[in-house]
Amino acid sequence: MAPAGRERQYESRCRPSRSVDAWRAEAAASGLCMGTPGTRQRARVRRGWGLPRSSSALAVAGLLGTALTACICWGQLPPLPWASPTPPRPVGVLLWWEPFGGRGGHPTSPPDCNLRFNISGCRLLTDRAAYGEAQAVLFHHRDLVKGPPDWPPPWGAQVRTDEALEPRVFDDQEGAAMLAGEALETAGSRPPGQRWVWMNFESPSHSPGLRDLAKNLFNWTLSYRADSDVFVPYGFLYPRSHPTDQPPGLSPPLARKRGLVAWVVSHWDERQARVRYYRQLIQHVPVDVFGRAATGKPVPASGLLHTVARYKFYLAFENSQHVDYITEKLWRNAFLAGAVPVVLGPDRANYERFVPRGSFIHVDDFPSAASLAAYLLFLDRNLAVYRRYFHWRRSYAVHITSFWDEPWCRTCQAVQTFGDQAKSIPNLASWFER
Repeated sequence: MAPAGRERQYESRCRPSRSVDAWRAEAAASGLCMGTPGTRQRARVRRGWGLPRSSSALAVAGLLGTALTACICWGQLPPLPWASPTPPRPVGVLLWWEPFGGRGGHPTSPPDCNLRFNISGCRLLTDRAAYGEAQAVLFHHRDLVKGPPDWPPPWGAQVRTDEALEPRVFDDQEGAAMLAGEALETAGSRPPGQRWVWMNFESPSHSPGLRDLAKNLFNWTLSYRADSDVFVPYGFLYPRSHPTDQPPGLSPPLARKRGLVAWVVSHWDERQARVRYYRQLIQHVPVDVFGRAATGKPVPASGLLHTVARYKFYLAFENSQHVDYITEKLWRNAFLAGAVPVVLGPDRANYERFVPRGSFIHVDDFPSAASLAAYLLFLDRNLAVYRRYFHWRRSYAVHITSFWDEPWCRTCQAVQTFGDQAKSIPNLASWFER
């Protein structure tokens, strides 16, 4: 699920010494990617989860020649922009709602984009009275659909007063229908040049109301999807400026790893693929579960990262499987904690667009949960092979996206770069649900 808040003590405070785009291009030019850039392998289907196989030992041996080979395939991703080479133009971005009602119901002060993300020229707005001054307006999807419609009023030729810009929320169906109709008109009568940006970090499976949104209502999309207009992943790797520096989240000494497999999960649903796979996996290897789930233990007072750091493996299992939906379960819970992630989400090729193939273990690599368990036990006994999963840390550090400051600032940067390009989203649901 999308994060409800930020924990800055766990964020990377470093910034790349050069553009991420240039680094990815260099990786691609060096011939480090396998296969054709931009292609995805969608034909593979998960096979026989939990069915014992007598050939599990052979499956483990076969993986040693492939799963541990480091490969960089980030050259095929769209750029993650940083500082512009030219002075940026001033841009105002209005956040229409504080996502999820803010932290504890208290309004948040806008971040300093220049200080936090090296993006200058941003004027971040929370006062709806400044609606007419904003070059872009951010709408968080979950807040957009959770209650009665709450849209900006149609923008006509007359100057609007502060009273006219007050939010109008109706409890009755007639009033809500009227407001929704005005929202449709607003798509063609908003302030000149203003962009409406749809922001969402939930998967399609947890994004209700998509099909109820009008066509061409939004100009841009902002999400974890690499084909979004404003691409903001949950995290990414970047080259360390100084090889002698320890990257954030460097794995602790193996002597401190007392456990084998950990999983932190709050939302438990027996229908989910991750829960079904867990049920099969624990028949062959022990898994310590933490969190608010029915079977979980409370996370110790030392915190999630310190807890996971005591384990060799972490189940980075997503709540649903969709393209590019790779959340903090990989970036923060596993990579920053220093545990090897065992992932269940999109296919391996999708993960390899973001991280080296030798940095994680994918459940799809195994014919059954039993063979995966056998491989984890093999790595537990063969530490030299286990350590190879940390080789990427010699060269790369982890950036964790800061919610909701970073998407806000990235929107400003996108307007500075592409704000003159006219566009609208004809069918948001068909794009996001595919």
